[in-house]
Amino acid sequence: MDRPLSLQHYKAGMLLSGAGDALGYRNQLWEYNESGPEIHKELQELGGLKNITAELPDWPVSDDTVLHLATAEGLATGVSQLKPGSEGGYRVAYNPDGTGCGAAMRSMCIGLRYPRPEQLSSLVAVAVETGRMTHPHPTGFLGAVASALFTAYAVQRRPMASWGVGLVKEACPVALEFVKSRGCAVEECVRDWGYFSEKWQWYLDLRGLASGTGPAIWPDQYGPAERDEAYKSFSLSGWAGRSGHDAPMIALDALLGAGSDWEELMSRAGFHGGDSDSTAVIACCCWGLLYGLEGVPQGNHKNLEYRDRLENSAEELYRLSH
Repeated sequence: MDRPLSLQHYKAGMLLSGAGDALGYRNQLWEYNESGPEIHKELQELGGLKNITAELPDWPVSDDTVLHLATAEGLATGVSQLKPGSEGGYRVAYNPDGTGCGAAMRSMCIGLRYPRPEQLSSLVAVAVETGRMTHPHPTGFLGAVASALFTAYAVQRRPMASWGVGLVKEACPVALEFVKSRGCAVEECVRDWGYFSEKWQWYLDLRGLASGTGPAIWPDQYGPAERDEAYKSFSLSGWAGRSGHDAPMIALDALLGAGSDWEELMSRAGFHGGDSDSTAVIACCCWGLLYGLEGVPQGNHKNLEYRDRLENSAEELYRLSH
């Protein structure tokens, strides 16, 4: 990294990940609303994003932020307690259904702890091992690798059009070698490995990003209704953002389309008919690292639940990464 990112950007990344979560969640009302156009209609009835003060009791963060905080604070204070008594005691049995986005939604902070290109192997190792504690299927734990990698890329100021290629061509092969080296459920992981990379390659082809250069190719019409259909096509089973591969995929799609516009980012990443808080928590962390708090209405974050803990963990991760 030629120019270290400022502490304020680290704080913005952690804080806005929580803000995006709370806004996309809307105390379960929007997380489980399967219509993006309906969510946008309700948003306008509230007076738009600028009119929302994300604070308790109406706008709590979800489990996404609670788990992201737990991961961040664990990274900052040491994770020796994750080995209860026996070698490998922190591992769970392989589960072919462990494909969800739970590992992806909590792993952005790993990229803040290991942000440098030369730290890729450490980033991958921590993302894989913490990810498969709950999501032992590659589609699940590689989501953790994706979220961590994208925040590291944001810190590095790597061109966003190359993020997906970096995931498929650089990080996934490192992850596969790491999994083989650890000797845990290797046969099952290798058997089920292909879907994640193949679906990401499909997405890069769709957006014209397979060479790692932009600009992204967009449909002529790509409003809330069209995005709902597109995001479903990214998904494993029709629930957009529900799985480890497509939560970061929707996040990247939103980042590519929104640029520095916070409202547009939330429109794309946080207000859709899928797992909206999980896609927003990833996208907004990256966005905060890139753009800080500029252009974000104060009400969206100033009274956010766990604000102090989010900012404190950002300070610790910044200190440890420099």
